[in-house]
Amino acid sequence: MSRTSLIRATVALACVLAIGGCQSTKNLFKGKDSAKDPKPAKLVEFTPSATVSKLWSVNVGKGEQRVGARQHPAIADGHVYAAAGIGGVSAIDLKTGKVLWTYRPKERKNKKLTSFSGGPGVGSGLVVVGTLEGDVIALDQATGTEKWSGKLLNEILAAPAIGNGVVVVHSNDGKVTAFDAATGEKRWAWSSEPVPLSIRGNSTPVIGPGYVFVGTDGGKLVALSLTDGGLLWETTVADADGRSDIMRMNDSDGAPVMVGNVLYASSYKPRTIAVDAPSGQLMWVQEHGGVGGIGVGGDRAVVSDSKDIVWGMDRNSGAPMWQQNGFTLRNLSAPAVQGGYAVVGDYQGYLHWLKLADGKIAARTRLSSKSIAAQPVVSEDGVLVAQDINGDVAAFRVSP
Repeated sequence: MSRTSLIRATVALACVLAIGGCQSTKNLFKGKDSAKDPKPAKLVEFTPSATVSKLWSVNVGKGEQRVGARQHPAIADGHVYAAAGIGGVSAIDLKTGKVLWTYRPKERKNKKLTSFSGGPGVGSGLVVVGTLEGDVIALDQATGTEKWSGKLLNEILAAPAIGNGVVVVHSNDGKVTAFDAATGEKRWAWSSEPVPLSIRGNSTPVIGPGYVFVGTDGGKLVALSLTDGGLLWETTVADADGRSDIMRMNDSDGAPVMVGNVLYASSYKPRTIAVDAPSGQLMWVQEHGGVGGIGVGGDRAVVSDSKDIVWGMDRNSGAPMWQQNGFTLRNLSAPAVQGGYAVVGDYQGYLHWLKLADGKIAARTRLSSKSIAAQPVVSEDGVLVAQDINGDVAAFRVSP
């Protein structure tokens, strides 16, 4: 285990010993509460105002379990691509749920069992995944055949980003590395400043025209040149303040969301910001946020914070429009936006649909009995796909 991984693993114990700071080790790492921990909110009865239909469900292999990678599927060209901790990478037909191909770890010519953790990322005809051993594996999008592989020195917990001829990978030591998409040759690398303690996980890079945007463990949002990895600008999502290293944790681990020229990013601290992407200039700052990412749709930006309160903010000004307190300590995923609804998963495998307009609960269904730690994803035609930590993947439609 690397020094960085070991430090991060000790946060759970430190949370128990520290006075203040973390809510509970369960809230940070999806573990079990002690008898003295606050209890998760019970699900309340409500009258549904929307109808959810499950289209299909499949299991893609043994999921991430307690790895803490928040492993989620990707959607592209009418297909769903999903990786399991152990079990392979699969391509699934978005309409039918039919598995089209599976790349299995046993196909690799090494002695270690491959533990997929980061990914998949999809683009430019590739499906790219990372592993706990630091492997970067690029597969042909159509067939699942391995095209090339690369090696980094630390585990990869975030999905790679693909575009403009490069594959950009954010590893768990804070390093951002670009590979040539055609050959797998390393083009450049950039490293963020190390921090004493951080929440387990990393921000998935987001590629824009000539830029790649990345959130860091130190609470920064940075723009790097796709050409050479040079730092173009950086802005603070949340400051590290507090008496202890635990209280100072301010990770920005969720993938930034880019809508037009505006970037939205969130932090564990908590704080959410909107930034002009070309310049890095702050447009607004709001004191609500979460480590898992942000959902943006309509005129709303939605986050679930460290206490599992869901906040709906005005996308243009950041003004809080509503809060939903019904899921406290249920270890919510980051929200996705599906039509007029924000959707979050919880530690018992439930998915909850909230009205974007006012945050009221509109529908609920269950994917499985296992935690949905990762942010669900939504296709261009409005199908939501979620994955639990057991490797179960399911697709849903919603109608008023």
